[in-house]
Amino acid sequence: MEATTDIGKAMGIEHPAYEIINKDMVEEYGAATTLYRHKKSGAELLSVSTDDDNKVFGITFRTPPEDSTGVPHILEHSVLCGSRKYTTKDPFVQLLQGSLQTFLNAFTYPDRTCYVVASQNEKDFYNLINVYTDAVFHPRAIKDPYVHAQEGWHLELDKKEDPLIYKGVVYNEMKGVYSSSDSRLNRASQRSVFPDTTYGVDSGGDPKVIPDLSFEQFAAFHAKFYHPSNSRIFFSGDDDVLTRLEIMDEYLREFDVSPESKPGSVVEWQKKVFSEPKKIIDYFPVGEDQPETTMVQVNWLVNDEPFTPFEELTIGILDHLLMGTTSSILRKTLMESGLGEAITGGGLSDELLQATFSVGLKGVKEEDVRKVEQLILDTLEKVAEDGFEEEAIASSMNTVEFQLREFNTGSFPKGLSFMLGAMSSWLYDKSPTEALKFEKPLAQLKEQIADSGSTVFQELVKKYLVSNHHRTTVELKPSKELEKEELEEEKARLAKIKESMSDEQLEEVMKKTQVLKELQAAEDSPEDRATIPALELGDLKREPTEYPIAVSENENDSGVTVLRHELGSTSGIAYVKLGVDLSQLDVEDIALLPLFTRMLTETGAGDYDQVDLSRRIGTHTGGISAGVLTTAVHPEGADESQVLDGNHLQTKLIMSGKATSEKITELLDLMKLILTEARFDSRSRVIEMLKESKSRRESQIIGR
Repeated sequence: MEATTDIGKAMGIEHPAYEIINKDMVEEYGAATTLYRHKKSGAELLSVSTDDDNKVFGITFRTPPEDSTGVPHILEHSVLCGSRKYTTKDPFVQLLQGSLQTFLNAFTYPDRTCYVVASQNEKDFYNLINVYTDAVFHPRAIKDPYVHAQEGWHLELDKKEDPLIYKGVVYNEMKGVYSSSDSRLNRASQRSVFPDTTYGVDSGGDPKVIPDLSFEQFAAFHAKFYHPSNSRIFFSGDDDVLTRLEIMDEYLREFDVSPESKPGSVVEWQKKVFSEPKKIIDYFPVGEDQPETTMVQVNWLVNDEPFTPFEELTIGILDHLLMGTTSSILRKTLMESGLGEAITGGGLSDELLQATFSVGLKGVKEEDVRKVEQLILDTLEKVAEDGFEEEAIASSMNTVEFQLREFNTGSFPKGLSFMLGAMSSWLYDKSPTEALKFEKPLAQLKEQIADSGSTVFQELVKKYLVSNHHRTTVELKPSKELEKEELEEEKARLAKIKESMSDEQLEEVMKKTQVLKELQAAEDSPEDRATIPALELGDLKREPTEYPIAVSENENDSGVTVLRHELGSTSGIAYVKLGVDLSQLDVEDIALLPLFTRMLTETGAGDYDQVDLSRRIGTHTGGISAGVLTTAVHPEGADESQVLDGNHLQTKLIMSGKATSEKITELLDLMKLILTEARFDSRSRVIEMLKESKSRRESQIIGR
């Protein structure tokens, strides 16, 4: 309670350059939040105080594009190519080399661009904030056309007799993205359900359209949207609130409120305008030796008005009931149908202004396309009519509630997940903290389930899916000629451009090509490198962090060594890992391990079939998984200071699980059951797994 009180005091911090809009305690995550508005610039700043020493800073701009030139994506790359104060060509690379950062990245969404840094070292944290903030507000890119040329696109010509070619970091990246069949399917699906809004264009950039972006348009986009008035600035961690406000005021005080930046970036709602569902046929490239199977995906625009917190939580649990595990009814029905090789779509997507629901199959025979669509619709109609079994609801409810309470962000800083959760509302001018509060809607949902069982989910299925005509079916057909056709189309376009150029214009292209190559090859000067802040030895923490560990060899005469870490920061959740030595396994059997570990948890065990085991895991634990760990070891008597040659390896089967402390017995019993009584007799399920693995590996091949 004392820690919470201390954190709560941070909500009262004032600064003359800011006005306080709101104070809020997010009890679910022990976070004290204050939303400020910078008086002179209009910037909003959310200060989140927690006891987490992994401090996070983020600045997000609402950047809805009007076309598919990829201008938000190109800007994301370009602003990190030097700035007013930090003058190296690529401060990002230098920061990665000389920082203790725990996260350092930027990413482009369909309607926003985020820049995020994190560090446990306070000086390092402030260094990162300064470099990133100067980069977004004062980038070299808006004054230097060569940055736009390098990161976006440019015409390249070394000799006058050579053909013109397109080059550019984002251009080349998106050429790779558009060679992926999965990417083409997802982009076609999003375009299909958003015909009238910014979500109908590609913020990442379509390679056919990227060359339409001029430097002037690029600079104007930055001037309009990268203004403090259009920013959402985020801090989280145990650092000083007043220092946060001071650092940002140094940058924000240069700006006045922009009358057009924030109003001009408002994301419009896509209304449900389809009187009947639509069908779209598109194509993806395949090689001569690849099977000519089709991809099919059914997509819904779920809502055209805001969800209530209750609806938002409930539809998330509905998504888990339909698609969350291999035993969920819609996912299981599709995979067991034999109509395709792997699931596409993944169900609910709710990180933008409006939610969508997409599901389908890849590896479908052309004559089965209609069957896939009908199977999806029939399954949803059956769910709307019959509802879900009580055990399925209990399992999904526990799984989602466990995830919400655990707030386990893996390798990502917790503050980053908090920021992304807040941004789902804050970006659209709603409260940044209300979206993170789940206790009240969760209690409301539990009460409704107790009163009427599955009814609440059946009503959502009917309203948002079965009776919703704003639906599209995208059929993506294979084409062995498409890649060749697109290359020929690009060559013809470039040839036409070259034909229209005078000798002087060609000379100018050649000159710019040479200058750009020289700039790329040139080293930063010592003066430029010196502008990037770096840590000194005195800034480093000299005492290593000690974590409690207790080792018990031959526990209870079992021959098993048990390691225990008694930590007070796990929110009452126990984490268990069990390692089984596989070093004596025959070499020819190693290739079967990925399939074996997946079968352990997905084919049933003991008296439980696949569905029953999945539900029991979901009801009593936070999840159980199996995997393989292979590590290099030093041979006995070897010099441990020497680099290993990789010929001596140790392989273990790792069974991982987690549960609340009162459910630890159920967790261990289930892990034992899976390890000792797993059922490997489901031939059809194994075939489904192999098809999924094959499809996943094929989609990872560039050019697929």
